[in-house]
Amino acid sequence: MTQPIVSVNWLSKHLDHPDLVILDATIKKVTAPDESTNSNLKIKGARFFDIKNVFSDITTDIPNMLPTAEAFSEACKSLGISSHHTIVVYDTLGIYSSPRVRWMFIAMGHQNVAVLDGGFPAWQKAEQPCEIDDAKPQEYNRGDFKASYIPKLVTNAKTVLIEMNAENTLILDARSPGRFTASEPEPRKSLKGGHIPNSMNLHYTKVLDDGKMRPTAELQEILQHFNIEDKKLIFTCGSGITACIIMLAAELAGYHDVSVYDGSWSEWGQLDDVPIQC
Repeated sequence: MTQPIVSVNWLSKHLDHPDLVILDATIKKVTAPDESTNSNLKIKGARFFDIKNVFSDITTDIPNMLPTAEAFSEACKSLGISSHHTIVVYDTLGIYSSPRVRWMFIAMGHQNVAVLDGGFPAWQKAEQPCEIDDAKPQEYNRGDFKASYIPKLVTNAKTVLIEMNAENTLILDARSPGRFTASEPEPRKSLKGGHIPNSMNLHYTKVLDDGKMRPTAELQEILQHFNIEDKKLIFTCGSGITACIIMLAAELAGYHDVSVYDGSWSEWGQLDDVPIQC
């Protein structure tokens, strides 16, 4: 695996490779809970990567928080994932939750992972092999995955408080402009409106085109407007999902000093002792 994304054509050619694991990381958009996810079909041989119920820290009320390295390793082993596997992640919305899973694996020390560009819609459009997903729990030969946590890829609220005022750091927020400025309400009603001081808004849809990542040259042009050369980049959003989309875009554009604020606005928007701008 040499790139953070792979094409439908690449996956089709390697579909039956014994060292390949395909993960369906589909979740519903928090802003569109009734949207169809084509959940009755999946890519041939895909395994369901349950972000919400298995691969999140269930001891906190903040959604989608990264689990411990031990818990992540154990869940991967149960899913039949080993450290030697090449992993391709997709979701049924094109590119939505799959970059989150890629970031999780990289944060856990597994570099051999990529996002399927265009996700399941692109796979279906190309008439590639699918199968019925009966939603029954599957049993796999136990893997030997072992996480090696990389802290610099994960940022917490305490660090954000410091970094938001740093000259060589930029925080990019993937939420919609309306949520960023508090001109439209948060989908989670318990949260305040607004954004982290000194952060800038890059709605995740700007880096996508019909469910696929825009070409590298277009991503570079988009990001150049933020004057981020040689800066540390911290990505945030509502709950740590779409932040990973714009982080992926930044990586494709050539930026590598990157991390994700894992708690994102689901945490910051409910804290009492942090500043908020509107």
